[in-house]
Amino acid sequence: MTTAQRPTLEAVARRAGVSRATVSRVVNGSTTVAESIREAVHRAVEELGYVPNLAARSLVTQRTDSVALVMPEEATRVFSDDQVFPGIIRGVSQELEAADKQLVLMLAGSPAGHQRVERYTTGRHVDGVLFASLHGEDPLPGVLTRLGIPVVCAGRPLDGARVPYVDVDNVGGVTRAVRHLIGNGRRRIATIAGPQDMVAGIERLTGYREAMAAAGLPAREAFGDFTRESGAAAMRDLLAAYPDLDAVCAASDLMAHAALRTLREAGRRVPDDVAVIGFDDIETAAYTEPPLTTVRWDIVELGRAMTRQLLRMTAGEDVEQELILPTDLIVRDSA
Repeated sequence: MTTAQRPTLEAVARRAGVSRATVSRVVNGSTTVAESIREAVHRAVEELGYVPNLAARSLVTQRTDSVALVMPEEATRVFSDDQVFPGIIRGVSQELEAADKQLVLMLAGSPAGHQRVERYTTGRHVDGVLFASLHGEDPLPGVLTRLGIPVVCAGRPLDGARVPYVDVDNVGGVTRAVRHLIGNGRRRIATIAGPQDMVAGIERLTGYREAMAAAGLPAREAFGDFTRESGAAAMRDLLAAYPDLDAVCAASDLMAHAALRTLREAGRRVPDDVAVIGFDDIETAAYTEPPLTTVRWDIVELGRAMTRQLLRMTAGEDVEQELILPTDLIVRDSA
């Protein structure tokens, strides 16, 4: 069927025997129209195969029924074997599908990509914006908030902007992990910390430092960026600097996976010589050799919780400034 042949509101109105305005109210979900009239309109819509003109509806309602999920990362990182990003996307998608909203996934792993996202979101092409994996003091969430665009972030914005966010108990999760190691007699505990331009990396390092200080133990630190490659390099650095270490607490499972392999290559037995704990409990954590003890959080639920908050905001409701999801220590054979 060509554009010219598409049934119009007027055609639906004639078929249903009502006014064009009545058809418009029914199509747009009004509950003030009598049930018998709504049924007649829906029957005419089905018989004619009418499809609402979303562009025209947006002009009237000032809504796009779309939400942007912005990830300031390269595509190769988002769609790698790190299951955190796909889990967040799945959670966001589930909530938006239930609400009959459209997801617009936007990656911004370069300055040009970031500018493109800024142009698109400030241009009101979406009803709200979700941010995941923010780096540094990214000003865009605050800019959009000041423009009146609903925004929810995964993790506290580092620039101090008053933007609602959902996060996990990073500090508490790592603190629990370090206490588990100490309780098992480990005293020379190192960490492979995450990037310090991300709130997750900062807070997980804080949890390690606080737990070590509380136990009167010195910190042993190396840094990665949550990837396997960085975890392997950091583990080699730790072995060179602290050859007597007896435990490693990594800020991500991928870095912990790499630490296991690096320790094995160095002739260190896990957990006999060195215990290892990760963070995230991605699916493969249970299948490493040995199976990885890790801090679990519900990755999909983070995406869902962010989306629920945003949908409430787009409906004009107030939401909490901070929502923190719990973590659990999952004990397996590595520690």
